[in-house]
Amino acid sequence: MIFDFTYYNPTKIYFGRNAMSNLEGELLGYGNKVLLVYGKGAIKKIGLYDEVIKALENTGKEVFELEGIKSNPTLSSMLRGAEMVREHDIDLILAVGGGSVIDCAKGISVSAYCEGDPWKKYWEDFEAVSNRIVPVASILTMTGTASEMNAGSVITNEEKMIKGGRVFTPDVNPRFSIMNPEFTFSVPKIQMVSGVFDIFSHLCEQYFSGDDDNTTDYVIEGVMKSLISSAYKAVENPEDYEARSNIMWCATLGLNKITGCSKEQDWEVHAIEHQVGAYTDCPHGVGLSIVSIPYYKHIYKYGLPKFVRFAKNVWGVCAEGKTDDEIALEGIEKLREFSAHMGIPQTLREVGATEEMLPLMANSTKEGGGYKKIDRDEILEILRECY
Repeated sequence: MIFDFTYYNPTKIYFGRNAMSNLEGELLGYGNKVLLVYGKGAIKKIGLYDEVIKALENTGKEVFELEGIKSNPTLSSMLRGAEMVREHDIDLILAVGGGSVIDCAKGISVSAYCEGDPWKKYWEDFEAVSNRIVPVASILTMTGTASEMNAGSVITNEEKMIKGGRVFTPDVNPRFSIMNPEFTFSVPKIQMVSGVFDIFSHLCEQYFSGDDDNTTDYVIEGVMKSLISSAYKAVENPEDYEARSNIMWCATLGLNKITGCSKEQDWEVHAIEHQVGAYTDCPHGVGLSIVSIPYYKHIYKYGLPKFVRFAKNVWGVCAEGKTDDEIALEGIEKLREFSAHMGIPQTLREVGATEEMLPLMANSTKEGGGYKKIDRDEILEILRECY
């Protein structure tokens, strides 16, 4: 079935080597108090921090800093940022980093003036945001999540051991995002390839749903093929500007809602991985890679035509003399080989999980799925296959 949809995305993108030249002009459109949110100091090593501070000073901003955001941003960091927003009456939250930093900034944005417990209200009960939302902007240094052009915010509640995701309305989107592929050159290889698989997983979650002759499926296949080609080049030469540019733009297209138009979507791989991340703190894309192969082997028969199409159109699997099952499984194996070639760990054991964690992960994973709705017993079975 082709579903009706409304597409709207308010984020302005500045892309390329000279993207930072637009920062000062954009900053002039906001008040004087800026909360600068970033990670553990990588932006200082590459000189980006000094460049950002100079732009803030040139535009007369009073700057407050929230640093140390983890790769799986925590509720405590988000609440600390929300407190700073209220205390200093912040006009703009400027996130400089990867998707985790931007996710945290968006969480701060909706939580600062929330009446009551924002975690319960927005990440557990999924209530609409009725309070004041503080504008967010971003300068991207790591690709993968597309947080630079969407309203998603994934936060880890350390006390409850739950990693929760929430997609807000577009008014939570960054108002503008600056994307210079050169800023991603210094990212460690494991983070780069983790980001690549995160992108691929976003595309899969939207692709493996419905079997219509849907324009969006053709768009997704094109982005997948571009990503595969550029990822191989970037693994060989991390400073290949063209490859890193393509990966960066694939990431943005992969989850700015354009590749989800008229699609039912799945997202169970993400639901399972979120709990893997909550217990192991592994890079998000690494966890997605580990979960994806056993999951797709578990459900492929229920969406067999699409998995056959995936094998042939994305991976170029030859269908001659093969059954549909054989073609589909070969496509899934090609995905595994792609992950392994990039050097991504292939088991939960490799990222610090223990057998005792598996039932806990399963019990806190939201049940769902696309072609097949899976229950907790099946989730645990998949996690054991991942182990």
